[in-house]
Order: sequence, then C-alpha cells, then structure tokens
Amino acid sequence: MKIPILDLKSQYNQIKEEIQAAINHVLESGQFIMGEEVQLFEAEVASYLGVKHAIGVNSGTDALTIGLKALGIGIGDEVITTPFSFFATAESISNVGAKPIFADVDPLTFNINPQEIIPKITPKTKAIMPVHLYGRPAAMSEIMEIAAQYSLKIIEDCAQSFGAKYQDKYTGNIGNVGAFSFFPSKNLGAYGDGGLIVTNNPKIAEIARMLRTHGAKKKYQNEILGYNSRLDTLQAAILRVKLKYLDNWNQERYRVAKLYDHLLIDIPEIIRPQLVDGHVFHQYTIRLKDRDRVSQELAEKGISTMIYYPIPQDRLPVYQGQYPVNQFSDLLSAEVLSLPIWPELDKPTIQHIVETLKQIVEKISH
Repeated sequence: MKIPILDLKSQYNQIKEEIQAAINHVLESGQFIMGEEVQLFEAEVASYLGVKHAIGVNSGTDALTIGLKALGIGIGDEVITTPFSFFATAESISNVGAKPIFADVDPLTFNINPQEIIPKITPKTKAIMPVHLYGRPAAMSEIMEIAAQYSLKIIEDCAQSFGAKYQDKYTGNIGNVGAFSFFPSKNLGAYGDGGLIVTNNPKIAEIARMLRTHGAKKKYQNEILGYNSRLDTLQAAILRVKLKYLDNWNQERYRVAKLYDHLLIDIPEIIRPQLVDGHVFHQYTIRLKDRDRVSQELAEKGISTMIYYPIPQDRLPVYQGQYPVNQFSDLLSAEVLSLPIWPELDKPTIQHIVETLKQIVEKISH
C-alpha cells in the first residue's frame, strides 16, 4: 500500500467535467491573459472572503512582495515575522529592500508568538507579517493590538490558510493586506502557479493592480516600476470551479484531523496539533523525537510524510549568522512531521497510517 502525502487525483475526478468545461471555455475565448475569468474570479473570491478588493497575481510569493510594496515598505524598513515558515515569507521582505526581523513562535500553535514581537520593534519597524501556518490562524487580536499601539501595518501570509477563520473573519481580511497562494497543493489550489492579494483599502488595491502590470494603469503608460505578475485566465477559470467546493473540502480536512487526533491520543511520544475552530488543516503536523528516523521508516513502509520546515528561515544560508537564536523555532524544525492529509482520505487508510506510526515509535522508544 503506497500512501502519498497528498492525492489530487480523487479531487479532480469529482469535478473533472466542470474543470474541462471551464478550460474549454477559455481556450475557445482566446483570452489567455487577464481574460474575463480573472475579473469574475476576483469578484467571487472577494465576496467569499468579505473583502472589497482582490487582485490576482502569478504566485503567493508575488502576492507578498507586491503587497509589501503597495504598503510602502522598502529600503531601510524592518518587518517582523516568524522564522518558522517557507522562505518566500522572508524572501519577499528582503526583495523589497527591507529587513526581516524574526520573532520566535509559540510551540503549541506553530505561529508567531505576539509576546516576542514587542521586544523586536525599533524605529525602523514598519510592519508585521504573521503567517497562518498549516492553516491555523495566528493570534491576530494580540497582533492587531501591537500594530495599533506602534502604528505598524499588517500583511498576512495566508499561503496555507485559504478559508480559515479567526473569530468572525477569514484570514486575509484582518490586517491591511492578505496574500494567498494557489500552488496546486494548497486547500484552494490551481493547476499551476497563482496568487492573490486582498485588501479593503482602495489606494493599496490601486497600487497593487499597477504593480502586477509593469506599474501601469493603462498600457504603455508606466507610472512606477512594477512586475509582470498576472493570474492566468486558465488558472482563474479552474479556481472559480474549485472555490464552490472549498468549504466542504475544508470540513473534510477537519474530519481527517479529528480522526488522527482520536487515534494518536494513546501514543505519548507524539505531540498532536491542537484542534481549534477556524483551522483548515492544510497540513496535519505532529511533533516527536527521532523524527528523521520515523519518517524514513514510514517511507520504507510506503507512507509518505513531509517536513515543513527542516531549517528555519533565519538559519538558511542566505541569512545564516545574522540573527540570534529562536529557541522554539529551532526546536520545531527538529521535531515536526506532516502526515498525509487531503479531503477524501478515508478512515481505513488513516487507521493504517496511525497503526504503522505507532509500531515504529514504540520500537524506537524501547
């Protein structure tokens, strides 16, 4: 029995006819760049998230970069973020000329610890970039209070949290800007790269729209230096189909997480992620000692796992030696292991994964 970390085929088979029809519609229209499907998707996704403006771009990384630029973040500025995230988080900050400042995480939530933010604030600090890691919203109430107290902007990295809710709002609709990824593995994934910027500020939206098309409101009338970062019409059409199913898929992910939680409760060597309202479980990530050995032995038995992330951002070669130790970020990088999860994952398969995992952990611990 071979079990992948993610199976997109079962999802595709459910919506195959709708996807093919959407693709064919775009092919027949001949409008492949900024076609009608892009505007329709932007309107529908803005309505879903409850935001006034949604701007499609070609990746989650560009969503972060353009979002920062639209907020006026640039050379000499500092942006406080988490060290425990994919490199695009810090990379986007560096690529606009600012400096990422890393505040340690809460090991129970995997997200930035608000108490660690205030000591990192300096006169150069202009923004906070929380990451809703694995689909769990960060502690936005506390982060918003800090931002208000110190007059800081907030850009939410929502790459893994589409559809996640914090209190009564979707992630992305809490700070000044939200940035999403539509990488195929995401809860709302395209069939290629794609990203989205959301905001309720019309000025930020206007600048973001200019930045994605070479800094121009009108073709050949470039007003600022920008990027070539547009959401493909084909991807927008695919995302329009998938958006209709997202709530159900996220509910099914939560079902999978609850079953894992129930089955893993008798394995004391494993720290389970918390089940909290609003979590969409882009990943189901446990913590355990001897993580690498466990992962290898699971692979030998046909069960795929992933390590998100084996090296914190502040420990990567590009930043190495520039930052002090972040205790819990370093700890998590040595212990986290993401188990297979997708909406259609069935109970017998989950039981097999957990039973195999239990046997391996017991063998190692004894």
